[in-house]
Amino acid sequence: MKDARTNQITTINPFTEEPIETYDRMSEADAMAAVEKCHVAHKAWARRSVEERAEVIAKIGKELREASDAFSKLMTEETGKLFKDGGTEIALCAAICDFTAKAAPDEFADEEREVQGATGVVTHKPLGVIYGIQPWNFPAYQAVRYSIASLIGGNGVILKHAANCTGSGLFLREVYERAGLPIDLFTVLVIDHDVSDKVIEHPLVRGVTLTGSDASGRKVAAKAGSVVKKTVLELGSNDAHIVLEDADLEKAVQTCVAGRVYNNGQTCVSAKRFIVEDSIYDEFVAAYVDAMKGMTTGDPMENGTALGPIARKDLRDDLHKQVTESVAQGAKVEIGGEVPEGKGYFYPATVLTNVQPGQPAYDDELFGPVAAIIRAKDEADAVRIANDSRYGLGGGVHSGDTARARRIALEELDTGMVYVNGFNVASPNMPFGGVKDSGYGREHGGFGMKEFVNTKSVFVN
Repeated sequence: MKDARTNQITTINPFTEEPIETYDRMSEADAMAAVEKCHVAHKAWARRSVEERAEVIAKIGKELREASDAFSKLMTEETGKLFKDGGTEIALCAAICDFTAKAAPDEFADEEREVQGATGVVTHKPLGVIYGIQPWNFPAYQAVRYSIASLIGGNGVILKHAANCTGSGLFLREVYERAGLPIDLFTVLVIDHDVSDKVIEHPLVRGVTLTGSDASGRKVAAKAGSVVKKTVLELGSNDAHIVLEDADLEKAVQTCVAGRVYNNGQTCVSAKRFIVEDSIYDEFVAAYVDAMKGMTTGDPMENGTALGPIARKDLRDDLHKQVTESVAQGAKVEIGGEVPEGKGYFYPATVLTNVQPGQPAYDDELFGPVAAIIRAKDEADAVRIANDSRYGLGGGVHSGDTARARRIALEELDTGMVYVNGFNVASPNMPFGGVKDSGYGREHGGFGMKEFVNTKSVFVN
């Protein structure tokens, strides 16, 4: 949270509701000076070969693994995520480093093409300083995802992390520098939104990436567009998982519950809407509700805890408001739906049925352990409902006929990613990103490495 009187940030543990640490916000002048230092560091880094940069990226992966327990504990303290989920997050971050270090030399290799009267050469060169504005739900992964891709391309990187995980951003900088990344090349700015706008406008900043809400994406894209800066936006979603009548019901329920409660339900690519064919709808609801009854809240540091607290009190209040508004408009609470008494920003595993268009549970992103189950007449109706959204990040199809599910995933669903008979957050070798109000641009899979480079054409006569 921000203390307006002192222009400081105080991080709060959402489990204990106690302060963790207080940080001074940087002045505009200090932030601009940091941008300039990052640019200087970038100029030297850009002169290194891709192979040399890859060696440092690989060392960052090793350092992340060494720091896993300490980093996971800090993330749990700052955001309430389960400690065990923090370990999984760090493992993913290290895997991103491994993939990037191995793939980059081939991804960035110059390519020759025959052109009329000349030899064409396609080469990829650094842009400069890339500015990332990142959220709190994956304090390590969100920052690693864009920064490693930008660094391997020879760029400098600036991070403005969410206020409530300020410590995690600074910890990540220490990890990078311990692994041998040059000082100032990865710069963390502890600033407010007004100074952030000035950073976007800075002439040495050449690209901007944001992970957050679609409302925040519009603001950042507009600001960057006003000064002709490229953006990559990874925004929210209300991902739909279709459960067809021939699905393995037990596996589908297990997967859909895991997809909803992972990271305390605070994941942009979480399974959020469950669209179930009429013939198995009642059976699915009964089994899903029964499984959600086992998702009890508790200390996120304890290995047996199923759900930790929501990251901030205001976020829990917003989530509960969405639930109550949905109920007021006809949704039915099958389980949960009440703010518990006691310390900690907890919200129970909640299941809503009779979810209809116009309700927040149908139209919007519910960032917490709240599932919306929707009845569909048949496959075509299920696909229609799934696509009836302003979002398009991820989704899923569950069917005993894998070829059928694959066809729907490939041809029918208007999203950036689809999981067939499963759920996953991300894979380093597959592109990550969405369409519609879920944003644009891609990260991972080699695609992210090239979002912020100058793909230059050279004609040799």
